[in-house]
Amino acid sequence: RRRRSIQMQALLRHIQHLQLQRQRQALAGNPTSPIFIAMAFAHHSPPLHPALLPISFMLGTWRGDGEGGFPTIHSFQYGEEIRFWHSGKPVVAYMQKTWKLASGEPMHAESGYWRPKPDGSIEVIIAQSTGLAEVQKGTYSAEKKVIDLRSELVANATKVKSIHRTFKVTGEEMEYKVDMATTTHELQPHLQAVLKKVNA
Repeated sequence: RRRRSIQMQALLRHIQHLQLQRQRQALAGNPTSPIFIAMAFAHHSPPLHPALLPISFMLGTWRGDGEGGFPTIHSFQYGEEIRFWHSGKPVVAYMQKTWKLASGEPMHAESGYWRPKPDGSIEVIIAQSTGLAEVQKGTYSAEKKVIDLRSELVANATKVKSIHRTFKVTGEEMEYKVDMATTTHELQPHLQAVLKKVNA
């Protein structure tokens, strides 16, 4: 009886494995399933839209450390990861997250879209995890690999009035600075970081 029970358990595990395998195959063949979408992106990299060539130096995943401060808060340090990617359209998708260096605890996150124009200008929309939303406009230099952004609008903010962001890429290293103005303080340094490219 014991031997028969072991055989039955092995048979049940085999049947469950076959059922799971069939489910995965069915999902992989369904264009709306997360598995299908993940597989499609993993095996297909769309051609870069010509409009993105001038800021293609930003594409990839960047990781490193930064530091922040402001007259109304204590200075702090953080780890950070930024990712820029595209889907073949004339817009770059953007995602950023930071964490405490000591504990790894999540701190800030934001995401958005960057749209360069042929005249050297660029439009950026950023949504922050704090509830703020930025509409930024600025310029880019493909030769110097620099992007300079100034806020046209900071929505849903009670204290922040304006934000100025600059990005500069040198080789496999990205440096950025963020200046901020509030209802009580003029525009001044708030964040700065140096990140290294970890994935193209």
